Amino acid sequence: MTTNTNLSVQVLGHTFRNPIIPAAGPNVGSGAMVRRAAEGGAGGLLAKTISSIAAPVPHPNMVRMGKDSLLNTELWSELSPETWFEREYDIALAAAREYQLPLIASIGYTAEDLAMLSPRLEEMGIDIIEFSIHYLDTQRLIDTARALRNAVSVPIVAKLSPHAGDLGEIARVLDPYVDGFACINSFGPTLMIDIERGESPLGSQYGYGWLSGSAIKPLAVRSVFEVARVTDKPVIGVGGVTHGEDVIEFFMAGASLVGVCTAAILKGSTIYGKIAAETAQWLDAHGYQSIEEVKGLYLEKYKQGQRVVTTVEQTAWVNESRCKACNVCEKVCQFSALHAPPKQIARVEIEHCAACGLCVSVCPFNALEMRQRENAV
Repeated sequence: MTTNTNLSVQVLGHTFRNPIIPAAGPNVGSGAMVRRAAEGGAGGLLAKTISSIAAPVPHPNMVRMGKDSLLNTELWSELSPETWFEREYDIALAAAREYQLPLIASIGYTAEDLAMLSPRLEEMGIDIIEFSIHYLDTQRLIDTARALRNAVSVPIVAKLSPHAGDLGEIARVLDPYVDGFACINSFGPTLMIDIERGESPLGSQYGYGWLSGSAIKPLAVRSVFEVARVTDKPVIGVGGVTHGEDVIEFFMAGASLVGVCTAAILKGSTIYGKIAAETAQWLDAHGYQSIEEVKGLYLEKYKQGQRVVTTVEQTAWVNESRCKACNVCEKVCQFSALHAPPKQIARVEIEHCAACGLCVSVCPFNALEMRQRENAV
């Protein structure tokens, strides 16, 4: 299916063909892998984080969790910075110019690292520099961002970690020094145990790993919203982008781009173009002409919050024309308010309904909705 929907976005002075870019990780761990992202339909490019030395990555370092998530012990690039400057960035830049895509370089982690690496990136022709923030100390945050700002003139983006606390407050602190934000990094540490062997599948000291993928998407969407509430600068949403609907969700929260890592690892580099196509199809089906039309829809509506209802004013209501008598709603109702005997349309006992809303979210046929009690009879 093709559409005429405009997916291009203007961010930090550059045109991105579509809003789906790689996020820093194993999916873009070399120049050749960055090229594969371009070939796979990414709207812009990004290369894996480098630092002043190659990362001592434990092995094994990745394991799938569930369908669309990962635990990993990945660090920054296991290639030395000189390898990147002598070879990998040239390959990545060639792909960027061939496909007419902006190229973002990711670097970390100390002020000294950034001051040393970033001028070389700018000299090579990198379009945007992303730097990761792992500090909790406010002064170190400021010193790191200021060091990078003083070292380069290209746009810089601060990538925030979910464990750092109030990301809105961190964004306020960094706002004078940066041109945009990305959130979030992977979450952790976490632990998975192979119960057949009594071991962790990861090679870190205690078997700990960092969680990424669909499992962290609600945290990532909240983080984008939290940052977008306090700044007008662009925010790149990262965490669990697997389908086009995820892109829409991040954009409604205030994102200007989305980064994809775990889905590209699990499904290959063609996932970038697939997600872009799904995004265009959703927009077309809902009557939008461009991705920009949905940007900030949730952000503007809920920027100041909403009325919180603590009394039971609503009830579940069954659309009988859609109900398929599947019995799912009765199984999940903790209040014995829903009754769906075999082959019978579900019915609600309003006086028992606690208005929790769970049944609406689990109904596979969209046959349930919440209504004001007086309108549900």
